[in-house]
Amino acid sequence: MSDASLVERSADGDAAAFGVLIRRYGPLMRAYAARILGYGDGEADDAVQEAALQAWQRIERVEDPDRVRTWLFRIAANKALDRLRRRHPHLDLETVPELAADRTVDQVVETRMQVDELARVVRNLPDAQRAVWVLREVGAASYAEIAEQTGMSAAAVRGSLARARRTVLEQMEGWR
Repeated sequence: MSDASLVERSADGDAAAFGVLIRRYGPLMRAYAARILGYGDGEADDAVQEAALQAWQRIERVEDPDRVRTWLFRIAANKALDRLRRRHPHLDLETVPELAADRTVDQVVETRMQVDELARVVRNLPDAQRAVWVLREVGAASYAEIAEQTGMSAAAVRGSLARARRTVLEQMEGWR
């Protein structure tokens, strides 16, 4: 069955049709969310589950049923980015003994402060810039993947990423 017919049936309340869509794209959505959140992170499953729930609630809003894959991926990316924003990264020296052994307390504290500042800078980027920066720098997504997931053109992705990188470099200059 085509994506378009599954979307139409889902919009009419057919949960089985929606289940086919999720089985079709769920594993890819999970892989994509994992790229954003970090591969060893179990949060990717939660992000995809939240995305699937939101997609089910909004399936009738799909403007182009043939592009439902992009629509689903955009929702999954947004859920993953939301989770990424909520994180409060911390460095537990007991879980990274090799780092602690090779570095002084001052070096560890300085690195921690630098990471906190980078998180603040990225958090304050405009939404589009933050999304492309995270997808590229954290998730290692290609420009084509970012364009597909954000709905931006490849040129817009490059421009937004360049602006985000420039802002990050300028604001992190004191840490060089």
